[in-house]
Amino acid sequence: MAEPFEDMFKESKVFANREVLSPHYVPHNLIFRDKQIQEIAKYLTPSLRGERGRNVFVYGKTGTGKTSCIKNVIERVKNLPVSKAHISYINCRIYNSRYRVLQKIVSDYLPLYAKRGYGIVDIYERIISWIEEDGKVLVVALDEIDVVKDLDDLIYTLTRANSDIKSGGITILGISNKVSFKEELDPRSLSTLYENEMLFPPYNSNELAQIIKERVEVGFKKGMVDQAAINLSAAIAAKESGDARLALKIISRAGEIVEENGLDIVGPDQVNEAAKYAEEDIAYELINTLPEHQKLIVYAIALLSLQGSRYKRLNEDGEMYLFSGDIYDKYVSVANSLQKEAKSSRWYRKYIADLDMQGIIVSYESGKGIRGHTKLIKLSYQPGKIKDTIERTLNKEA
Repeated sequence: MAEPFEDMFKESKVFANREVLSPHYVPHNLIFRDKQIQEIAKYLTPSLRGERGRNVFVYGKTGTGKTSCIKNVIERVKNLPVSKAHISYINCRIYNSRYRVLQKIVSDYLPLYAKRGYGIVDIYERIISWIEEDGKVLVVALDEIDVVKDLDDLIYTLTRANSDIKSGGITILGISNKVSFKEELDPRSLSTLYENEMLFPPYNSNELAQIIKERVEVGFKKGMVDQAAINLSAAIAAKESGDARLALKIISRAGEIVEENGLDIVGPDQVNEAAKYAEEDIAYELINTLPEHQKLIVYAIALLSLQGSRYKRLNEDGEMYLFSGDIYDKYVSVANSLQKEAKSSRWYRKYIADLDMQGIIVSYESGKGIRGHTKLIKLSYQPGKIKDTIERTLNKEA
């Protein structure tokens, strides 16, 4: 019985440091993101000086380096001896309400107070007092800000706090995959925002190849990964959505396949096999974190895609797209069948833009000549797998 467990502790013949291949690992040097890091630093400069700066909102598809850049800036700020800013990084998938966000701030800087179970008003007033002690500026970095349940209340509380603070202030640094999330805010919350906005572009194939190569040099044993495998991993991820997380998942899974089968090197064959698993993992993660109506729209696209007859051959390489209007009709039908009230066509268009931003769908304007002027849409992942994934989540929610 001991042998299987003994094998688990043997040194890997493939990997040198698995941690650097993780999508959560933040390298000290973020290649191809110097411009974005400098821009974030520029926007935060007033806060670092102890002044009330403008809020900053960072957008971009999954895997474009938003979180890594923010964390990189936070680490640099910590090492600045003259900085008057204190940055609280908050993952909103974990701290997903106004109360939990304020609790996390208190926990970061007033841990003894955080354990006493105070209500939201007491916590708010304690944060204000702490800021006023020496006129400090609190930068609240809210990663995936759009998933906060009572976002209107949170935004209003943080922005209006500056009216209560006599010396110092609060700056919001929001991170989101969804460009249109602010449009869902209540006008009173929206009116309090005074912000800069940044858009992170997807990585291209050459950039992804260089990112993978740097991680491979540290994460794998020397000579274990063929350059062709690196290039193929980058090309697959670039074609899907320019997602560095996907690229790293592919090369990491390819290494596992080599280790499991006692092979000598990670090559293109292992990458192709790994890509199937990695793409499914990414798709599953994305789909399961979508808001309800975006999930139903994706489900409608998957159903129409599987019907086949609704496809239209529209470009030279034979790619097939669906008409946006057909998708909306199907979405309304799906929502009604689940006894849910479908959103208006206006909200539907915003959701389509968000799904495109996240790389779950690909869309483009048809131009004239195809039903006039319409949007053409296709899934970035296999419709059958998307359909099954959503049906599982719907069954759990039922």
